[in-house]
Amino acid sequence: MARLRVLGRWFAGFAGLGFLTFYGVAFQVHLMTMGFLYLLVVVAVATLSGFWPATLTSLAAMACLDYYFTPPIFTFNIDDPQDWVSMGTFVLTALVISRLSARERRSAEDAAIHRLEMEKLYELSRNSLLLDMRQEPGPQLVVLIQRIFGTHAIAVFDMVLGRQDRAGDWNADEEDIAKECYLRGTAKDDAQSHTAERVLLAGSTPVGALVVRGDLSSLLIDALATLAAIAIDRHQWIEKEERAENASKGEQLRAAVMDALAHELKTPLTAVQTASSGLLALGELTDSQRDLVMLIDGEAVRLNKLCTRLLQTAKLEAKRAGLNTESVNVQNLVFDVLAAHPEKSERARVQVVMEDPGLAVNVDRALLEMILAQYIDNARKYSTPNTPIEIATRKNRSEVLISVHNFGSTIRIEDRERIFDRFYRSPDLKDSVPGTGIGLSVVRKAAEAHHGHVWAISDEKEGTTFFLSLPADARRTL
Repeated sequence: MARLRVLGRWFAGFAGLGFLTFYGVAFQVHLMTMGFLYLLVVVAVATLSGFWPATLTSLAAMACLDYYFTPPIFTFNIDDPQDWVSMGTFVLTALVISRLSARERRSAEDAAIHRLEMEKLYELSRNSLLLDMRQEPGPQLVVLIQRIFGTHAIAVFDMVLGRQDRAGDWNADEEDIAKECYLRGTAKDDAQSHTAERVLLAGSTPVGALVVRGDLSSLLIDALATLAAIAIDRHQWIEKEERAENASKGEQLRAAVMDALAHELKTPLTAVQTASSGLLALGELTDSQRDLVMLIDGEAVRLNKLCTRLLQTAKLEAKRAGLNTESVNVQNLVFDVLAAHPEKSERARVQVVMEDPGLAVNVDRALLEMILAQYIDNARKYSTPNTPIEIATRKNRSEVLISVHNFGSTIRIEDRERIFDRFYRSPDLKDSVPGTGIGLSVVRKAAEAHHGHVWAISDEKEGTTFFLSLPADARRTL
């Protein structure tokens, strides 16, 4: 069909020359006019058929012009310079016009291809928004891209899920081609096999890889990689949101259960403590009986404090803790906490370092006392016996910093944030030191209630230090 179309254009060019020649001879048209008319035919052939058909048309036009219109007419004057000027003009015109026409056709074809690619890319982007992000995006992407772009083969590797999905015809040695591209971390184009490999980036973080085999432009491959990366990133964020929502619901349920249990335990514990105190007051007990009653009374007090912490946690979780803020002298509060400690030997190894003895903060005194008591109790339990425990405070322009330092067991880096989670205890220490994993979680909630924060650092040489940072005007607005 293409050959017939070219031959048809040649024939039309020669037919045009024949018609113009007949018209010029019949009406004795001037030489310059016929040269211009022949030039128009050459331009038309060059535009429609290209350089070589236009060159042949130029030769025919020069021969007609020489034989029929250049004196002496009806004879060929090959040696006439005018013929060569005409020939050069026709050929040069054919060359310029054919090149411009070819360039325009290529531009039009490229524009059409680009427009088609953009239409397909728009269809892909629109359909990618309709993907079920609660399902793995890889299988959906390979089907969608192959259906819209008609690729020979496609593979997508999702680093987050650790899976590769493929569609189309792949060789046996290309089973992990997308995964290998991700591990290599570089893009690659193979012109021989028409295969393009791209690393999928969410921002600057690699999240997977895309490998496409087909006749697609490099820019289009880059756009496909961007859309695939967005789909994988969206799936990851939706999963994170669902986990966060489920965790939030679980925390709310757990807080409600703890609140109820703590309230239920308060009444029998009060009765046990009252009874044990009454037995001690009655007297007339043997030494062994008195030791047992004192043990019951001490454990009842400890359980009562634990229930109080559970209630405080539940209130802080539900943001129902109405803080009674007041100006509290930090040094006096530290000494009050130490004075309440039952063992004098433990109090003796605590050192208090205050940059400003008059330092005061506007806080809920009961909550700050609880935080300090928990920090000091942790330092006592996890420190090496008879080593010093140091409590220090300092203030800068924006915050008040309180720290409790001890030498002893260290906290692993991966546990330094998690120890403030409820019920979490470091695997290295949970079997050697008794505890519930509740105290530090209450400390963090109490600090957050004052818009402060807590953290810990730990090193075998430097020891372990727990910090509490409070705003200089620590207040709570709920």
